[in-house]
Amino acid sequence: MVKTRKMTAAFASAIALSVALTACGGPSNSGTDTGASSSGAGASASKKTVTFTIGYATGDPATKQAMADSIAAFTKANPNIKINDLSEGGMASYLDWLKTKDAVGEFPDLVEMRDTQLFSEAGKIAELPAEWVGLFADAPKLNGKIWTAPIVGTAPQGIIYSKKAYADAGIAAEPKTYDEFLAIQEKLKTKGITPLTFGGKDIFHWGFWVNKFLMDDVLADDPNWNSKRTKGQVSFTDAGPMQAMKDFNELFTKGYVDKGYLSTADNQTASMLVTGKAAQLFSGPWMFAQIAQADPKFDFGWYPVPDRKGRIVVNGLNSLQGWSISTKANQDADKKAAISEFIKFFFSKEQYSKFLKAVNGLPTTKEPITYDSAPQMKRVLEVMSDPNTIKTLQINSFWGENQMPPQWRNWYYKLIQDWLTKGDFSADYMKKADAEWDANVKANAAGK
Repeated sequence: MVKTRKMTAAFASAIALSVALTACGGPSNSGTDTGASSSGAGASASKKTVTFTIGYATGDPATKQAMADSIAAFTKANPNIKINDLSEGGMASYLDWLKTKDAVGEFPDLVEMRDTQLFSEAGKIAELPAEWVGLFADAPKLNGKIWTAPIVGTAPQGIIYSKKAYADAGIAAEPKTYDEFLAIQEKLKTKGITPLTFGGKDIFHWGFWVNKFLMDDVLADDPNWNSKRTKGQVSFTDAGPMQAMKDFNELFTKGYVDKGYLSTADNQTASMLVTGKAAQLFSGPWMFAQIAQADPKFDFGWYPVPDRKGRIVVNGLNSLQGWSISTKANQDADKKAAISEFIKFFFSKEQYSKFLKAVNGLPTTKEPITYDSAPQMKRVLEVMSDPNTIKTLQINSFWGENQMPPQWRNWYYKLIQDWLTKGDFSADYMKKADAEWDANVKANAAGK
């Protein structure tokens, strides 16, 4: 079972004193200190031309560009290895995109895996090669096996805010309680400033706020809630889930969220912020680069939103997400060797530090990785290293008995859109959530 945990004081102090990001754990013995050294041996051993396909989520522009840059750097250093990038944008969720690729026989050889349990049980991905495993400080296991090479550490989400908008509304301090957070929204609204931008056009964006409240009111206190829901021991109509969705609903009904949220894409939210069309965005550190690129002079801050008990609860535990090798590619010795060279290159000190800086990511390697971080990222580090910060997972990130039915997530986000459009949220919607969860569990069991 996955347990909610707090950071130890010793580790917290170590991070708090650090100006740069550093991975947990001691030095790696993998010999991947630079991009050149990590790939040279394999490339020189065999000049045979090898091609493999790659697929990853493209919702975040900064991450998309950083991935493309990593691929370009690798293929330049290894001209005998060709990488066919299948990744593409669009309105389809990443899970649906992968299912479509699989259906047409184009499942990527190297794939960013998010629904790991689903694809491992379907036999689509292979256990991680031993030479990859040694690169990482912590790679969670499913059924006693490691399936993913964690690309970045789990990053928390919080409020990215315009310091000018806060000053104009007379807001001088970050909220210490959830009531203080709501008071900030009222001050901004009263001043004629739209409090929150929301990328509701992209289905994945709905998970940001939805999971914030579910973690606050359910998962921080009961990390085994999902398994209990599957067994019929708990319900979405219980007090915790109901409070979570009431709080979520209130952001919209009280006019705190920009009215055009359904037509706003996630990659438009940075522009909404820097142009003053909204004062705040609830998101993670991967957005910092987008905001700085949109307006280098824009002055902004970041903070976690307290729950109703005054606690700081964040999405911060390691999950079963990262690079996976397909079962088919794993059975092809040439492809497997080429993909392994890419993995060693990607996580090498020189290349990985560039990637992390581009996405404001937390490192996962045994070998310490550092890069200069902006003030907003240092604030993220403070939160993550604070021993009082409660770390859990989003409802869709648990595994084993606590796995959420994969197809339930996007269905639920669309259900929420339905009640927001109609303005009639009630326990009846949560009963539908229970019924859909049960139906999905039954269908998935029948399909095995």
